[in-house]
Amino acid sequence: MARKTDIPPSYYGEPRNFDPSFRGPIHNRACTDVLCCVIFVIVILGYIALGTVAWIHGDTRKVVYPTDSHGQFCGQQGTPNANKAILFYFNILQCANPAVLINLQCPTTQLCVSKCPDRFATYLDMQYNYRYNNSYWEYYRQFCKPGFDNPRKSVAHVLRDEDCPSMIVPSRPFLQRCFPDFITRNGTLTVANKTDFKDGLGKTRSVIDLRDAANGITSLLDAKEVGMKIFEDYASSWYWILLGLVITMVVSLAFILLLRFTAGVLLWLIIFGVIAVVGYGIWHCYWEFSTLRGKPHSDGDVTISDIGFQTDFRVYLQLSQTWLILMISLSVIEAVIIVILIFLRRRVRIAIALLKEGSRAIGYIMSTLFYPIITFVLLAICIAYWAVIAVFLASSGDAVYKVMSTQDKCMYANLTCDPEMFSQTNVTMVCPGSQCTFAFYGGESLYHHYIFVLQLCNLLVFLWLVNFTIALGQCTLAGAFASYYWALRKPQDIPSCPLFSSFSRAVRYHTGSLAFGSLILAFVQMFRIVLEYLDHKLKGAHNAFARFLICCLKCCFWCLEHFIKFMNRNAYIMMAIYGKSFCTSAKDAFFLLMRNVVRVAVLDKVTDFLLFLGKVLISGSVGVLAFFFFTRKIPVIQEEVPSLNYYWVPLLTVIFGSYLIAHGFFNVYAMCVDTLFLCFLVDLEVNNGSAARPFYMSRTLRHILNKNTNKRRKDKR
Repeated sequence: MARKTDIPPSYYGEPRNFDPSFRGPIHNRACTDVLCCVIFVIVILGYIALGTVAWIHGDTRKVVYPTDSHGQFCGQQGTPNANKAILFYFNILQCANPAVLINLQCPTTQLCVSKCPDRFATYLDMQYNYRYNNSYWEYYRQFCKPGFDNPRKSVAHVLRDEDCPSMIVPSRPFLQRCFPDFITRNGTLTVANKTDFKDGLGKTRSVIDLRDAANGITSLLDAKEVGMKIFEDYASSWYWILLGLVITMVVSLAFILLLRFTAGVLLWLIIFGVIAVVGYGIWHCYWEFSTLRGKPHSDGDVTISDIGFQTDFRVYLQLSQTWLILMISLSVIEAVIIVILIFLRRRVRIAIALLKEGSRAIGYIMSTLFYPIITFVLLAICIAYWAVIAVFLASSGDAVYKVMSTQDKCMYANLTCDPEMFSQTNVTMVCPGSQCTFAFYGGESLYHHYIFVLQLCNLLVFLWLVNFTIALGQCTLAGAFASYYWALRKPQDIPSCPLFSSFSRAVRYHTGSLAFGSLILAFVQMFRIVLEYLDHKLKGAHNAFARFLICCLKCCFWCLEHFIKFMNRNAYIMMAIYGKSFCTSAKDAFFLLMRNVVRVAVLDKVTDFLLFLGKVLISGSVGVLAFFFFTRKIPVIQEEVPSLNYYWVPLLTVIFGSYLIAHGFFNVYAMCVDTLFLCFLVDLEVNNGSAARPFYMSRTLRHILNKNTNKRRKDKR
């Protein structure tokens, strides 16, 4: 008598854990995980309240407009700075890098101006030329504090009172801030065709000093020019890009629908192709081994241990032992592949049949292919709301001023200060050159003390909503495809509007369960973000144990996140079928999969490989077509190709967009296959193929199983 391992015991007797009268997705359901649903609704209302509070206290002008040293906005309408939209730095040499500049932490006076300087000048030169021509002062004064009108004031007193900059340099606006106008001529960095300039303090400085002070700004300015050209390319080629993406949609749809005919051929061709490639590798290794062994005075008798470790890998290729090891390794791999195919050939056939059935199911329920659009819209709303709240929270509060010093050991550095009273303190005496400069927005109220906590709450709820949106899509698709599987006569018994019915059931009955599973995943993702933050902070630390511990935790939580995603996905499928709570559905799905662990492994790998192959094939094919088009290598339509600065801009856009579209289509297909697989396992445990309990699986699957069933029944007799 044969072993009963391939077919569940329920195949010959009563089912294990499922109701024998089960005939498809249950329609008479009750709400599950009601407490989680209530908490989820309360959290959403609280999230709306948080957004309202952040909107009341926040001020987007603090993000949109640059802020000068007195906390005033540059370019804001209805203020004295309405026509002064650019931020000017009195002494840019004191700024260490562009990050300091952009974050307004440069220890120098910052002033709103209407335009950037277009020439080199110093306060001393202005005073000298002012005697003969008043226009020098009229130009220079626009970079001085408003209201200052004493060009004869001594330089020492002007710099002490921060009335005017000691020098100005030719600049141009970038990110609404004045940066030196760097130009490279014949490999030499210049500003207004000069390589040096006077700093207004009696010294001649090199343009290199300006570059060091604004390190990275040159590349950013060049990037701005490149960005403008990229924008022009998009403007002239957007309709061709759109056409490429439409072609991708059509090809993806055709690929999925044709898998019912080509899945088996593709998979077996790939499997035998791998066997052939490994076989060729074995032959090549044997040929190299015999060639080296047959050469007189060769290194064929030298072993790897004789030469030790070598950085040049080619040295090992001259040894016969290397090729012998490779030949043995490949032979073992070949043998393992062949043995696995011999023993798992029926399971591979089942996986192929399920893939074909998935293609057929999508053909009957085409609306499922467009459900990712709803998911995309909901995710876009979540992301936009999270970003808006984050910006409003970050811009909450009043202007906070701190002491900015050019000295590293200033005892008053980063302490809060009052700009109106700063000149009366002894800070400038203890730390010469210190400035009371605007730092950020904050306050002393309870709300401002907990802004960081509110930002964390904002992030956690954002992750929860994103995971809930994805879970809702998975449960909806699972319910639709389960309706297809449990239709005894396909397509006659498939209910009308299965996608809408499934979506309604998921929202009406299982919001709490979906929220429960999403919250678990959100907590794990939140902890991973905290670990990434700690790892970033510890990069410069010398505590090897702490870094090792963080690395281990990151690895563990990465595995945990993927395991929870896998379990949640299958729990949502069982929930869509049986209408049970999250924990019950997760438990049923887990034990069902464990009872069929080999089938799960085979189907998972076969599906992943075929879908990856499809994504690469579609995006690669469309990318090749786009390459020939945008490089004018298709003679028939050469005149239609737009003139481009960079042909790779629309090309990469088409390739990336094609991959995303194919990924969206194949995600639906993967959910379909997973749902049909779980339904197939339930079908095996619930039904026995009799007239009273017929199978709901396809004829192909029934044919594969019936061969083994008949054989087993003969053995049993």
